[in-house]
Amino acid sequence: MVSAFLGLGSNYGNKVDNINMAIKLLRESEQMNIKRVSSLYETEPVGVNNQDDFLNCAVRIDTALDPHALLKLVKSIEREIGRTPNSHMEPRIIDIDILLYEDTDLESLDLKIPHPRLRTRRFVLEPLLEIDPDLTDPVSKRPLKDLLVAVREQRVKKCE
Repeated sequence: MVSAFLGLGSNYGNKVDNINMAIKLLRESEQMNIKRVSSLYETEPVGVNNQDDFLNCAVRIDTALDPHALLKLVKSIEREIGRTPNSHMEPRIIDIDILLYEDTDLESLDLKIPHPRLRTRRFVLEPLLEIDPDLTDPVSKRPLKDLLVAVREQRVKKCE
């Protein structure tokens, strides 16, 4: 079993229900164990205009799946909840990204780990650091909390 971190987000429909359904389906998977779930964070969309705010969270899992098999599983969960293919940069009922997978530094045609925008997105860093404040970037070996300083201006609000 290895540890991995997933990022979940929704900005379409009932966002809380969408994220809760994704977590439920992840919990039901026999290929992983959910170890921690962060709080929900309300965040502004990055790189797009005229969309609702997102709800985001991070999930720590233990899994025996290799990164590509994990990607296949999370994409099947997205489809089950109602995400349509090619909805990148459009409102999304659910988005599940593999953020970290142990100390893996992987780049293939369909998967990059760590997630390529992890270092520049406060809505990713905040929930990750809530779960594990000692996480480090597998590429630069820098603590993720050091990267948070550069993205403080991005609006992220922890939900109560």
